[in-house]
Amino acid sequence: MGLLSRKVTCNSHGQDSSYFLGWQEYEKNPYHEVNNPQGIIQMGLAENQLSFDLPESWLAKNADAAGFKRDGQSIFKELALFQDYHGLPAFKKALVDFMAEIRGNKVTFDPNYIVLTAGATSANETLMFCLAEQGDAFLLPTPYYPGFDRDLKWRTGVEIVPIQCTSSNRFQITASALEEAYQQAQRKNLRVKGVLVTNPSNPLGTTMRRDELDLLINFITDKEIHLISDEIYSGTVFSSPGFVSIMEVLKDRSLEQTPVWERVHIVYSLSKDLGLPGFRVGAIYSNDPIVVAAATKMSSFGLVSSQTQYLLSAMLSDKKFTKEYMAKNHKRLQKQQSKLVSGLEKAGIGCLESNAGLFCWVDMRHLLSSNTFEAEMELWKRIVYDVKLNISPGSSCHCCEPGWFRVCFANISEDTLKLAMQRLKSFVDSVAINNQSHQELKNSRKKFRTKWVFRLSFQSFHDREQDER
Repeated sequence: MGLLSRKVTCNSHGQDSSYFLGWQEYEKNPYHEVNNPQGIIQMGLAENQLSFDLPESWLAKNADAAGFKRDGQSIFKELALFQDYHGLPAFKKALVDFMAEIRGNKVTFDPNYIVLTAGATSANETLMFCLAEQGDAFLLPTPYYPGFDRDLKWRTGVEIVPIQCTSSNRFQITASALEEAYQQAQRKNLRVKGVLVTNPSNPLGTTMRRDELDLLINFITDKEIHLISDEIYSGTVFSSPGFVSIMEVLKDRSLEQTPVWERVHIVYSLSKDLGLPGFRVGAIYSNDPIVVAAATKMSSFGLVSSQTQYLLSAMLSDKKFTKEYMAKNHKRLQKQQSKLVSGLEKAGIGCLESNAGLFCWVDMRHLLSSNTFEAEMELWKRIVYDVKLNISPGSSCHCCEPGWFRVCFANISEDTLKLAMQRLKSFVDSVAINNQSHQELKNSRKKFRTKWVFRLSFQSFHDREQDER
């Protein structure tokens, strides 16, 4: 072991959490409609497979792009040879235009300020390397994506300090929670370099309100720190209120010429909005040219292939396709989310009202044997091993209240979702029956003890009466 690095032998990668363990159990026994109908249904994967037919249809109609041709002539050699890590200009232009379209063209983005990365994972880690030193801290509102414990901390050495948000106000960020997290970091002798939020939220499936975004800008202005807005789910907002990008708030407040302008950074990816996680297309957008220059150099460790960039530049430049895709994708997400919520309601389970994302934040507190995280893990294990549904417990998302779970709905078919809800309802019904039987047993024991005590008391009185005679 002495020949290996501490990074290899340490346990700071975060992949021993129940979030990743649930995936491992699924992979051992995956559900298949025909081959393994009793297997585990994957509801822990935030993947959008509901609109996969749309880009497939586009590919079928655009043979040149799919075949790496330009005007009928092959450009495969051009794409296969060495590429500049700055990225293909045509793709960067198409990507920033697509980002603007998602935001209703209320804001525009300069392709010179975007850095291409191998997915949002790489984008977030690169920003950590650019903005913080080992031992510095970023504040993150809870609950947050479990992968951040790996993405932000493992190789960078940056610490995460939670901003504790609760169900009392639908897990929204408050000024007091922000300040408490900042003070907690200082008590630990950690230098706070910034705040990172996901908007729309993973795992809540909600968009941040304008007053929350204003609060964040005021906070980082006052503390003179950075703000990273991970907007990877910005194109999945399927009902009101609509999505408001942090960039829109900055421009509405005319902050372009102020110091805070260069301390706000956006992370984006096509993994969720277009359902292309395997393509590994992520991006950093920063108003700070020094961060852009450094991140561009770092991107050479995780480039997006030229072939992928060429293909997607053609796809995203087709405005008829992008408009149709977004409209249909939103409708399908809303329909599938409604089916999940309805299925949960039939099982007697509620969830946080949501308007975005590929998941729901589900409230199973009433199914806990006690109000503890130990009870949450007991319930999670029963759902994984007995009900055979892989969902993510709130504790893996650092939620401060036991009993919440993230349940994904966009990576499975409508029929599979229906089966999952049937399984869950049967489980909840069995829990209710067991609880009722347990309560009846307790009541009968209590009733028996009452009669027994009464008989003893009566016998004792009778014996005393006999003695007195």
